[in-house]
Amino acid sequence: MADRTYLDWPFFEDRHRELAAALDGWAARELGSVDHSDTDAACRDLVARLGRDGWLRHAAIDPEGGTLDVRSLCLIRETLARHDGLADFAFAMQGLGSGAISLFGSDAQKREWLPKVREGRAISAFALTEPQSGSDVANIALAARRDGNEWVLDGEKTWISNGGIADLYVVFARTGEAPGAKGLSAFLVPADTPGLKIAERLDTIAPHPLARLSFEGARLPADAVIGQPGEGFRIAMSVLDVFRSTVAAAALGFARRALDASLDRAASRELFGAPLFEMQMVQGHIADMALDVDASALLVYRAAWLKDTGAPRVSREAAMAKLYSTDQAQKVIDATVQLFGGEGVRSGSVPETLYREIRALRIYEGASDVQKIIIARAAMAAHGA
Repeated sequence: MADRTYLDWPFFEDRHRELAAALDGWAARELGSVDHSDTDAACRDLVARLGRDGWLRHAAIDPEGGTLDVRSLCLIRETLARHDGLADFAFAMQGLGSGAISLFGSDAQKREWLPKVREGRAISAFALTEPQSGSDVANIALAARRDGNEWVLDGEKTWISNGGIADLYVVFARTGEAPGAKGLSAFLVPADTPGLKIAERLDTIAPHPLARLSFEGARLPADAVIGQPGEGFRIAMSVLDVFRSTVAAAALGFARRALDASLDRAASRELFGAPLFEMQMVQGHIADMALDVDASALLVYRAAWLKDTGAPRVSREAAMAKLYSTDQAQKVIDATVQLFGGEGVRSGSVPETLYREIRALRIYEGASDVQKIIIARAAMAAHGA
């Protein structure tokens, strides 16, 4: 049974503890019946279930008023990841994909789209990455030009989660108000927009809906802009400032599942006439795993608590949480594979599944090396101050 004592930490309120317990029970009842043989269908099913039972209300704000509670987002992602990686993905993308609307959308944009996202009636996507600009957001090339009362988009996006199944895409494009990061804008692009095409579906080691998008003269009304023209970079960074901590929480959920599996294996497996756990080397591995899990949780929920209690920016804390939690989860899961031996690399086993799931988290929403740059610059800035 996964450790729950961390819920007594002062980062949380009673509502968070109740949320975690309720979702854990729901996940145990619901997620075992999801058919994963068709990834697109499974994601649609998961979004519908999460919306039907109210969990997506935490992923996007109520258009009549409200805020995103990052601790709740993290607890939900940690819990879902511990049960089912694709369920975590389905929840996370509803939040990330609609985050710009929640934080910067007009009243009309919020009223049109957020109820659909919260109820699981519309699948959302966050279209930032391009073939030549992943972590370097300021290098975005997809162009949006004004033509009368319309915007016209031309270019490509790639590695877009929910690409091919999304109903709406939040797309970041170059509108040219200034060079580099200051010349970007965010657009709300319905999936049926003429000129928007799914150029390629992308397969990965852990199946998720991913695609390369092509924009060929895609026309949008003037009110498709989210916020103001030229604010795209600030909008993207603000959204990532909220959701980057939740990536760390998902990694924490994977690591907790791996630690639980390792403890079960060490207690039940015999080697040389004694339980595997009696070997001091195994105890050393278990100790390292438990330490990494708790240290990750402290970093994750520190960042989430700071954001929820009014910190204007948590870029440093979120970067620390994502870097440490994703890197250490990889180590915890690798140790689990080792403890399981041959069973650990059997296709479909818990260790093998976790091994495939964790790797992408060290890349998306800012690769580990990028998080180190953010942390180092923050440290230098504080030192200079």
